[in-house]
Amino acid sequence: MAALTYRDAGVDIDAGDALVDRIKPLAAKTMRPEVLGGIGGFGALVEVSKKYKNPVMVSGTDGVGTKLKLAFRMKKHDTIGIDLVAMSVNDILVCGAEPIFFLDYFACGKLDVGVASDVVKGIADGCEQAGAALIGGETAEMPGMYDPNEYDLAGFAVGLVEKSKIIDGSKIVPGDVVIGLAASGPHSNGYSLIRKVIATSGSDLYESFDDKRTLGEALLEPTRIYVKPVLATLAQVTVKGLAHITGGGLLENIPRVLPERTQARLEEARWPRPATFDWLQRYGHIDRAEMHRTFNCGVGMVLVVANKDAKAAIDTLKEHGVEAYEIGAIAERKEGEPQVVVV
Repeated sequence: MAALTYRDAGVDIDAGDALVDRIKPLAAKTMRPEVLGGIGGFGALVEVSKKYKNPVMVSGTDGVGTKLKLAFRMKKHDTIGIDLVAMSVNDILVCGAEPIFFLDYFACGKLDVGVASDVVKGIADGCEQAGAALIGGETAEMPGMYDPNEYDLAGFAVGLVEKSKIIDGSKIVPGDVVIGLAASGPHSNGYSLIRKVIATSGSDLYESFDDKRTLGEALLEPTRIYVKPVLATLAQVTVKGLAHITGGGLLENIPRVLPERTQARLEEARWPRPATFDWLQRYGHIDRAEMHRTFNCGVGMVLVVANKDAKAAIDTLKEHGVEAYEIGAIAERKEGEPQVVVV
């Protein structure tokens, strides 16, 4: 019997080495001065910037869910990494944290260096948008665990916030204003329902959706990263609460930052809804309440500020590239009432 190698078992070390070589220049573009080493070591060293007097670490981890299934079907892998970064950095941002570094986990049955490079390119793009350093990760080739043409992703972000500037929603009071930040589409949530709508409606991912995109391309629009616009806003006005609108939509995520006796009353007519949501509601026959508890419906992040600060916050966000709208207000919540009402 011939001597067996790791490659015979389905793991190609040379392919892994080739991927690392492709990753290094992508990661180099994301570096921050706090990073003390490059890609390739057993661990990555990052020092805490001296600009923080009493720094608190904020961490987050997430994936992109079954949006991956659409990427596989479309054979489009260069933006799904942006989604991966966005889901974690937007989460830690709601505490007021600045993302400092990011790590990824890429798992597959058989490593395709070209596909993996496209994925990591997206991750590096997302890190640049967030101002976070891509300091490392793990590529796991596991024959028999995954379909040869599929992979899975997970991401991990760590940020810092000055302890005195942590945002927790505790200072929100009736009369405060709710500001919605425009979403690029469904972001990375609700894709099990989205895939069900595609299947039951008989829609073709390659059919024309608008003048520029197919349906599949519209549904793969990457998640918007709000880090730089929101951090710029935090430097200008006092933000009392932040909510990242992910799984659970508007109805489930906003209450996570509201004091018990308050209610957010939103007016749907006050913000534009991307056409993807109109398509989903029409072809999926999804009722209005289900839309609001599943999808962001065009609002990817919510800020709560005092009335006097609303205009300055909206202006600053727009100056930094994100359309923002006054979408509602905080009211007193009576016993038994929901914490979010959309009218």
